Amino acid sequence: QVQLVESGGDLVQAGASLRLSCAASGRSFSNSAMGWFRQAPGKEREFVAGISWGSPPQYADSVLGRFTISRNNAQNTLYLQMNSLKPEDTAVYYCAGRQLRAISMSRNAYMYWGQGTQVTVSS
Repeated sequence: QVQLVESGGDLVQAGASLRLSCAASGRSFSNSAMGWFRQAPGKEREFVAGISWGSPPQYADSVLGRFTISRNNAQNTLYLQMNSLKPEDTAVYYCAGRQLRAISMSRNAYMYWGQGTQVTVSS
């Protein structure tokens, strides 16, 4: 059984930094794409960042230059370093995994999902 478990969400002030982690079990994602999505209240779940072997990471325009996605294949763990946080970054952040190598910005392309971790940024 594949499980993705996020951690690291918190309540922080604008300008602060957070590091999210996603521990995967039941399957190796070293040859597959993984991503971070987020969903704010009343909004659709949106792509934040994606990473895969052999291609550069991809980011949503809204987080480019502030967020960094990375992974530790040996530990089967995905990370999202978030700097210069803004109130509009407030959302539940989800880790997702694909069966394929190519990064996708579509949530429908990801088969595996975590339960999410809350990030709240106060002004």
